[in-house]
Amino acid sequence: MAKHRLALDPQKFMKIALEEMKKSVPEKRDDGKVSPKVGAVLVHTDGTHETAYRGELREGDHAEYTLLERKLHNKRLDDCILFTTLEPCVKRNPPKKGCCRRVTNARINTVYVGIQDRDPTVAGEGIEHMEGQGVKVFMFDREYQKIIEKENVKYLKQAQQRADQAKRKGGVAVLKQAITTYDFTKFSEEALKKFVKEANLSYEISGPDFQKYLADMGCVELDEKAGTYRPTGAGVLLFGRDPRVKFKQAVLKAHVDYGAGKIEPKDFDQPLVLVPDLVEEWLKKSLPLSKDTSSFKRKDVPNFPIPVAREAVINALVHRDYTIEGAKSSLEIDNEKIVVKSPGAPLPSISLEQLNTFKAPSISRNPILTYVFNLMGYMEETGFGMRTFKTMSEKYQLPSPEYAFVNPFLALTFPRSMEAVGRVSGEKAVSKLSKEELKGFEWVKANDVVSTRQYASHFEINLKKAQRHLLRFVELGLARSLGKGPSTRYVFTPKGHRKQSGH
Repeated sequence: MAKHRLALDPQKFMKIALEEMKKSVPEKRDDGKVSPKVGAVLVHTDGTHETAYRGELREGDHAEYTLLERKLHNKRLDDCILFTTLEPCVKRNPPKKGCCRRVTNARINTVYVGIQDRDPTVAGEGIEHMEGQGVKVFMFDREYQKIIEKENVKYLKQAQQRADQAKRKGGVAVLKQAITTYDFTKFSEEALKKFVKEANLSYEISGPDFQKYLADMGCVELDEKAGTYRPTGAGVLLFGRDPRVKFKQAVLKAHVDYGAGKIEPKDFDQPLVLVPDLVEEWLKKSLPLSKDTSSFKRKDVPNFPIPVAREAVINALVHRDYTIEGAKSSLEIDNEKIVVKSPGAPLPSISLEQLNTFKAPSISRNPILTYVFNLMGYMEETGFGMRTFKTMSEKYQLPSPEYAFVNPFLALTFPRSMEAVGRVSGEKAVSKLSKEELKGFEWVKANDVVSTRQYASHFEINLKKAQRHLLRFVELGLARSLGKGPSTRYVFTPKGHRKQSGH
């Protein structure tokens, strides 16, 4: 891609796209269908930009169409960058084209997408088309996605209803397919009761209304000929009495290495809805204990926050790729680290840099699993525990975790102490930091942008020492500086951007 003469600030153009989105003009429709609010921004190679919003010039015109075909139809757009608040559409009635095709026809090779469109005529296919044509697709930061979702709450509700109806007609993905040799008796009564209880539902698990409810979610599918409901792959993983009969890889392999050759293994191959509580109970018994003196009464507590480990395990189970046969999720614990491994690379629209700066956007590989766990209060339907992991230093006085991908596993490593960071971190330069500098580096990682004065104030040190620490991070490639003079700010530099570090 041609380099922009002005340094690209993605957040700046995300905000502009949001403002354009809010200007959208709704169509007048007799069928009650709500149109989405969409804003789009095209950034030229010289840093200038053009904007558009849905219905800006003509009723019903999509924002991307207005921008690319009405405002810029006679301009070359090679190497421009597009920001759009909603995934570009795929199918339009002839002679119209889907907006994702207009993007690739214009030879735009970088696109920032706000949120995935839940409408079944899009539902990831717009992103898939662009990526298939070599376009680099990135998602908006989560804070901006929440604004888009709030502005489009009515549209997204209707789109989800259309998606649910499409699911009932049968999907083709592994987890969406009905298993024709299974019926409702393959489900665990304990798992179904757990789901009903935690999701605060009023159904009887043996009743037809509950079965229809599960069908609407995509966990079962009605076999009209047999007059019975057949579990889908997702249903078997979530509620099946023995998920591994169908999915051999459906197990969490856990172990604690206490040292001196003492290892405690444990397999969790129950229905997914039961696993989080079982893992939590096992961790309470298996994690080494330390003394908590923060209150008047001394008490034994695990020296690593169990809710954090639980959340990491849930993410690994819900977001893993279940099509990789033989690859199993794992939880590995020793005296220096906790490692949670999940089969499958991050989705193309989520980079390791976004994960390691705790800004991963909302996009799910397994939306049915995510939805069920969200209903049960086990996780946010969107996100990957980013808020929890980002505040490790502030909330628990522990270093933040690191993501790494070694095919086929995405690994999340939690150092169990500040002293262990240099030995277990994939950031080799971290081992060169002093204990004091290490605490400072963790604080910089947890904050988006910091100044010398903020650093000095937080650690109660003088400005010279604060600047010395920050310049040390820059020297090692762990941070980069923005601006010059008194207005200089510092930001953590993930591995993928190391070449950009420096003044």
